[in-house]
Amino acid sequence: MKAGANKTKTPRNRYSTRFFLKQAFTSIWRNGVMSAASVAVLMSCLVVLGAFVLLVANLNANLDNIAKLNVIMVFCEYDLTEEETKDVEGQIKKLPNIDTCKHITKEESLQKMKEESKNPGVYDDMTGENNPLCESFEVTYADDDETKVFDLEAKLKKIEGVRDINSVYQTAKTIDNFKNGIMLVFTWFLVILFVVSIFVIINTIKQSVFARRHEITVMRYVGATNTFITMPFVFEGVIIGACASVIAYIIEMLLYNYVGKTALGSVSFISIIGEKAVALPLLCGFIVVGILTGIIGSSASLRKYLKS
Repeated sequence: MKAGANKTKTPRNRYSTRFFLKQAFTSIWRNGVMSAASVAVLMSCLVVLGAFVLLVANLNANLDNIAKLNVIMVFCEYDLTEEETKDVEGQIKKLPNIDTCKHITKEESLQKMKEESKNPGVYDDMTGENNPLCESFEVTYADDDETKVFDLEAKLKKIEGVRDINSVYQTAKTIDNFKNGIMLVFTWFLVILFVVSIFVIINTIKQSVFARRHEITVMRYVGATNTFITMPFVFEGVIIGACASVIAYIIEMLLYNYVGKTALGSVSFISIIGEKAVALPLLCGFIVVGILTGIIGSSASLRKYLKS
């Protein structure tokens, strides 16, 4: 016989995913109230996170669209004569950074209001001398550098006969400042929610660990590896995170669909990113964040029992 033929092979450690899942679901069932609380808190956090991300994405998309509209509307005084209006137009065209200057008569402005109104009949008595509007100019600029745009706006305001201007660039800057403000507030709010979510998950899994503390001690005594002891609780955290992610995704998409089609459906100047474009990235993001939060919470709750 060959030497070593009688030697027995050392069995390899085989971890059963089915066993770990069974242990995880059993633990979740035993601690139903705390498990539900963990799912609810994490789900709320993800819904707020999703709303924040979608809001910022839509704001950026609208800011990009507004930035492309390099238009400044110049409104003249109401009592300007035809000659004075032509003089204003000439002065505008002489300014630097001017691309085009289109004269819009008050009759054209009134006609546009009629076309955009749901009840155009109310404007029938405003024709001729009863027209309350003023002559205006649609000015486009060539260079959208902030300094040059502000300089052009200042020069337009100083032209004699100009009553007021309306710059789309200013609107874009206002929206951008608003976006930066809400980003700061939401970021702090999200940090607090994530801390609360992890804390609740830690306490949920701690209850499971405490209930099985004697079993864990015996397993360590007979040589069970840390991986074997830890995996059921990690699976528990993953299940909690995954459940919260799916529920949060469903709620988020329902809310997004409602806001997009109902609340903002009649506002023509606001564009909403299509539901299909955000669905998959949002779902993937929710699952990643939810599962990672569950793993962090479950791992943190086991430190005490895994110390040598």
